[in-house]
Amino acid sequence: MMENQNEQQQLNIELSEEIADGTYANLAIITHSPSEFVVDFINVMPGLPKAKVKSRIILTPQHAKRLMKALVDNVKKYESAHGTIQDQEPVSIPMNFGGPTAQA
Repeated sequence: MMENQNEQQQLNIELSEEIADGTYANLAIITHSPSEFVVDFINVMPGLPKAKVKSRIILTPQHAKRLMKALVDNVKKYESAHGTIQDQEPVSIPMNFGGPTAQA
């Protein structure tokens, strides 16, 4: 019976070639409102005064928390296999960025 339930709950996920190529980002800006988290992924190039948002993901607060837990879990697994990821000094980038204002 349990095996039958697992078969019914299986989810087939399709990954197109375009999406499979991925998009490089070296900056993420996270804003939120009472009902959603907005994560903008940006590729900042040295010496250029302008950078474009390459991808925007909008999540419910519950999904944002699940993503956070999944990232923490995967970073721990990565570090146990490959060693500690060294933090870099914080990047100070003046932000002239339109989007929802973060609320605490």
